[in-house]
Amino acid sequence: MEKVAEILVEASAQAVEPRFRALAAGEVIEKAPGDLVTVADREAEMIITRRLRELLPVPVVGEEAVAADPGLARALQNEPACWLVDPIDGTGNFVAGRPDFAVMASLVRDGQAVAAWIWHPVTRTAYSAELGAGAWRDGHRLTRTPAHPDPARWRGLAKSYLRVGRFPGLTAEPSAFGQLTEGRRAAGIEYPLIADGEMDFLFYWRTLPWDHAPGSLLVRESGGVSARLDGSPYRADPPGGEDGLLVACDQQTWERTRAILLGQDDQSR
Repeated sequence: MEKVAEILVEASAQAVEPRFRALAAGEVIEKAPGDLVTVADREAEMIITRRLRELLPVPVVGEEAVAADPGLARALQNEPACWLVDPIDGTGNFVAGRPDFAVMASLVRDGQAVAAWIWHPVTRTAYSAELGAGAWRDGHRLTRTPAHPDPARWRGLAKSYLRVGRFPGLTAEPSAFGQLTEGRRAAGIEYPLIADGEMDFLFYWRTLPWDHAPGSLLVRESGGVSARLDGSPYRADPPGGEDGLLVACDQQTWERTRAILLGQDDQSR
């Protein structure tokens, strides 16, 4: 666990942090409309990939490597074990000079994340989780307490494009939730908010594995839930799989949030 954390910190120090608010002309590329990558992403991924292979010689599924060769993501289904790497989660924030970005990795076995690491370069905060062994922030065990029973006290996150008729609980007036925000544009920043007790639920639609595998394990190991809307636990599937993911600080909050989102909560009527 410590070796991987060191790899992320060192790659960040070498490739990412020197370019924060100092990107030169030509160091930002648009992979697709609105989807940015920088030389820092690519360099950090190369460093992390090499070092992780030295630690455990299994395939590495990196966000930027998959952008160049989408077939690499099949390792998540076809290989018994592989690494997942997101060299800069929140690249848009990084490019804009906003501090909400993270460097992340996870180890996946048979489609399930068994270990995860999230590094916040700006705040120098390290999160980690190991399946069945717990979640930590800077070496301190994280145990999330259940949310207040009243949804009017809950703090949640849901992207604005999900609030257009698909989910009644996101368009209801007044809202059943106490606070509903757009989010921080970086899953590696948002998931720790659940483990740290600053948020009660997160609702995502598109779930790329490098974005969600680390945080899902962190939340589960701190006492929370990360599951599809049908209740099946989150798995690190290749891009293009099932959409929709609800994350909550405890099982009861997950179930009530799902019911509210789908307009099936009798208690709110």
